[in-house]
Amino acid sequence: MAQGYAGKRCFLTGAASGIGRSTALKLAAEGAELFLTDRNAEGLAQTVADARALGASVPAHRALDISDYDAVAAFAADIHDAIGGTTPAMDVVMNIAGVSAWGTVSHLSHRHWESMVAINLMGPIHVIESFVPPMVAAGRGGSLVNVSSAAGLVALPWHAAYSASKFGLLGVSEVLRFDLARHGIGVSVVVPGAVRTPLVDSVEIAGADRDHPQVRKWIDRFSGHAVTPEVAADKMLRGVSRNRFLIYTSHDIRALYAFKRVAWWPYSVAMRRVNVIFTRALRPSKTP
Repeated sequence: MAQGYAGKRCFLTGAASGIGRSTALKLAAEGAELFLTDRNAEGLAQTVADARALGASVPAHRALDISDYDAVAAFAADIHDAIGGTTPAMDVVMNIAGVSAWGTVSHLSHRHWESMVAINLMGPIHVIESFVPPMVAAGRGGSLVNVSSAAGLVALPWHAAYSASKFGLLGVSEVLRFDLARHGIGVSVVVPGAVRTPLVDSVEIAGADRDHPQVRKWIDRFSGHAVTPEVAADKMLRGVSRNRFLIYTSHDIRALYAFKRVAWWPYSVAMRRVNVIFTRALRPSKTP
């Protein structure tokens, strides 16, 4: 990707909103050829229309749930058949789609654990299974990009189910970084912190009342220091073009991860304290 994204075939999940939409539109402005998906059909259609308005080619898009392997595989087969030739393949594959739910182990249901792993971990694996082998066979190299999270690097409070999926995706990415290097395919993993996306307003917080004023105050505080999806997309695309493995969207996550690696004991003390603060904030006493 050192020479940019113009003319590159790029497959993106999560293209209807947030980082996925912003990334798709930035790639469109650079002249990439886009293949897009999201489970939000209306939002996806809007992104496709906006990308085409920027002059981009969008040969295929489809609303689907990436946790459904058969749906992902069928879309991949249709794309590769439409491209044709002896070695049809993407140049860039970006796993951006994801969902989030917070809660202590006492409040998280089996549904929370299952959906986090199904969408955030198995979803990207379905995409990798369907799109990366053709990239290897084509022999042109390329890039695989997986969006993990700060919760895939450090022990954020109430994030056990979410971290199960995001730590897993980070591990998959690290293995593939070395496995695919001999094929000229770079692997990058994006670790966003706070990003101002619809996910902030839709995240399910098990055991807490989102409408409670104290909870709203903390959600607003989180949003207040969040970067925009456009900033996150720009940092991601620049990092991928330089074949970086870990791509940060904000300096605070880089600093926190460094703190964990070089000062485990102080980090442990700090995270225990953060857990106490977080629990007090998200489980307020009932108002009279």
